[in-house]
Amino acid sequence: MSVKVYNKLIRDKIPQIIEQSGKQAIVEVVSGKVYLELLNAKLGEELQEYLDSESVEELADLVEVVYAILDDKKIPLQEFELIRKQKVQERGAFKKKLLLKEVIDI
Repeated sequence: MSVKVYNKLIRDKIPQIIEQSGKQAIVEVVSGKVYLELLNAKLGEELQEYLDSESVEELADLVEVVYAILDDKKIPLQEFELIRKQKVQERGAFKKKLLLKEVIDI
């Protein structure tokens, strides 16, 4: 018998998938500050996986974690989208693909 330790947040159906493969999944339900800390860690993990692969699937995982953080903070997606659109209106988006090279204080 071998044991692999993960100690990371997983999607809801992962224990079932693990057990269907003939293995046993040991899980714990977390909440509160611990849950948010694990979500933040997962956000970094998913970001790194996207940066390493540039895969659209990894980008979808990243967005799923963002949605979970919003849900944990009780921020509806509509409110989040309004915040995003307000930032676009005030500061723009990234459509022009601008690279800031220097700022000269005159």
